[in-house]
Amino acid sequence: MKILAVVGSRRKKGNTSILMQEALKPFKMQDIETKLIFLDDYNINDCNGCEGCKETYKCVINDDMQKIYPEILESDAIILGSPAYFYNISANMKAFIDRCYCFEVFDNDDRSVWMGLNEALGGKYAAVIAVSEQEKEEDMGFTAEAMLKPLEALGYRVVSIVKALHLFKAGEALNNEKAMKAAKQAGTKLLKTLQLKERVKTQLSRDQL
Repeated sequence: MKILAVVGSRRKKGNTSILMQEALKPFKMQDIETKLIFLDDYNINDCNGCEGCKETYKCVINDDMQKIYPEILESDAIILGSPAYFYNISANMKAFIDRCYCFEVFDNDDRSVWMGLNEALGGKYAAVIAVSEQEKEEDMGFTAEAMLKPLEALGYRVVSIVKALHLFKAGEALNNEKAMKAAKQAGTKLLKTLQLKERVKTQLSRDQL
């Protein structure tokens, strides 16, 4: 089992990073492989809508996203985290999500018929963590949904959504018991979902013998 966590904040010791690492703790406690990546460490260009991925489901743009694609494909679940930038996700998170368009599969004759590659392969699971300096959830805008909806389109079932409020200065999350608890619970629920899947698969295999 492998879990990929993608941080869309430029601050490696910021609140988004802290909450993402908290969400990974349940997996690390069971020695499950995790990988935390910071998008700011990568040079990721915008999707140019060329449709070069149409037949291969592989993006033709040769940049650092090519280093991340294998991590996405190899992971059993993904956690996306972004601070709210002007009511939406950060620019590098948006670029990352747009470049996952290559995992969308369309019917050759009718583009209203489509599915995510993960859906075609049996589905995967995800969680979302959104962080805002404001005190009201509505002031977070579309941040959480801007990660949630693309994940669903890509064939992930999002089992947890964390909306952490009133966090601005780097490290404030460490003193926010509610936010830390929510992040850890999100990781725990994601872990339990994956364990349930494995248990059902094992049971079905045993019953078929």
